[in-house]
Amino acid sequence: MNILYLLLAGLFGYVLGSIPFGWLYVKAKTGKDIRTIGSGRMGGTNSYRAAGLIIGLLTALSDFLKGALSVWVAQWLFGGQADPAWLPWIATFGGVMAVIGHNWSVFLKFKGGAGTGPNVGWSTAVWLPMFPIVFLVGALLMLTVGMASVASMVVALIIPVVFAIRYFMGIDPTPAYIIGGLVTAAAVAWALRPNFKRILAGNERIVGPRAKRLEQQKQQAH
Repeated sequence: MNILYLLLAGLFGYVLGSIPFGWLYVKAKTGKDIRTIGSGRMGGTNSYRAAGLIIGLLTALSDFLKGALSVWVAQWLFGGQADPAWLPWIATFGGVMAVIGHNWSVFLKFKGGAGTGPNVGWSTAVWLPMFPIVFLVGALLMLTVGMASVASMVVALIIPVVFAIRYFMGIDPTPAYIIGGLVTAAAVAWALRPNFKRILAGNERIVGPRAKRLEQQKQQAH
């Protein structure tokens, strides 16, 4: 039965993760297809680019909840049924599949986002302090580096590192969360391949305070 619970959690996570909130919100507000705007992704950054701050924040929150709910629902449904040793793996699999669904949505011909929202969501559902950690790191990178892709990738790498620290300190009795974090980091990295190419070419989109500083430097140079 534990295998069945694992598969059910994964299926729920994938279907929930596949719901393209960014596409729905942008379509409702602007009538446009977000896939034709900016990076073409469904996440909060591109939703902000396509339809403004409120839609961007709403999308980011919805994507976060996709990951969190995938874990919470699995824990709630199977907490009293599954073998306790299996439950972390079952809940983690639900969260991982939410990221997979977000990045390769069955509703959008297997297109989607980069997975940052649901990735932060599932890991926060496992351990609440994960959110302030990755939020502060992500915010700092956006303020300094100004590249959403860099912030997303660093956040994705921090998650398995934090879970590894907890595991080797004896806080988490299972490596399930580390494995989940490594899989989702790989999913995020794969989705961000075009961004990495642009970074290497020196033409990745820069936003926020750094973008303003660079613009001021150009104006001063002229």
